[in-house]
Amino acid sequence: MAHMINPLATVDQLYRRTSFSALPPDLQDIIFFAAQSLTQAAGILLRIPQSVTAQANVVLARYWLVESPLSSDFSDTSAAALFLTAKLSAHPCTPRDVCNVYAYLLSPDSPFLNRRVLPHANGKDGKDKEDPSSYYLSESAYASHRERILSLEARILYAVSFDTHVALPHTLAITYMQVLDFLDFPKTEISRHTIAYLNTALLSPQLLYLTHQPNALAVAAIYNAARDVGAKMPECAWWEVFDVDREELGFLVVGMRSLEGWVRKQRDHDNGLCAAMVTRTWIEKEMTKRGLRAGNESRREIEMKDEEVDMIRLLDEKTARLK
Repeated sequence: MAHMINPLATVDQLYRRTSFSALPPDLQDIIFFAAQSLTQAAGILLRIPQSVTAQANVVLARYWLVESPLSSDFSDTSAAALFLTAKLSAHPCTPRDVCNVYAYLLSPDSPFLNRRVLPHANGKDGKDKEDPSSYYLSESAYASHRERILSLEARILYAVSFDTHVALPHTLAITYMQVLDFLDFPKTEISRHTIAYLNTALLSPQLLYLTHQPNALAVAAIYNAARDVGAKMPECAWWEVFDVDREELGFLVVGMRSLEGWVRKQRDHDNGLCAAMVTRTWIEKEMTKRGLRAGNESRREIEMKDEEVDMIRLLDEKTARLK
């Protein structure tokens, strides 16, 4: 049964992430969503199976649970997590392929997370609007990017204690649906919605894959999918058969359904999610606007430094008075 469960985040880890980080919670959420979306987009372009890309999403989330996102560039961390996970699977990617894909996704011509770049019809205006030079990767740029990825790969392995095992809920969900009776409702439609919910949950800043086991995620996705398509579920507490209680199911159902509204709200407020990939520079500028100190320091470290500065200032004032 060990291969069907995941190591979950501890209460102490979640507390430290929210209470001691120098990043405000809303900026942490924006970084998490953007980086996980970038990982998914890169997996598609690299033609990696979704199962491998999903594992990279979970590994990336585990890494940021113990390390600050500001410790390195967000896109580099995403690339390292995907490269590492693919290397351990039956679908490895070369560093060159990974670097080329990320160079394109981060270029101005990429439609990734960028509503201002729309796919143009072939030949409507008679010319191609894309500029290939914007995502051309020179040898020096490739060597630098490759070095950063390999360095971050080692840091990720160390941070997660070399435990890269990820049990995904997708196959469990399909198995559970074979047991449930939806009153002859086509299970193909429910399956499609269920997988969509499970993939969307990977992007959720609520860290659903780090706080709940695969069986609970599978049951919640099935519940949401059945509600969406109007399928009538068993009238009994069927989720208890799969070792999920009502409170956990309720939390996951709301968590999975709330992501779309959160993303729409962020884009309506132009919080960095409609201007391509979120970068460290944008985050640091946003923190400066809020009067916060940008840097890879915890909130507690910053408070301690501020206290030291205040103490030194008071001592200087007392010394000046004695003179």
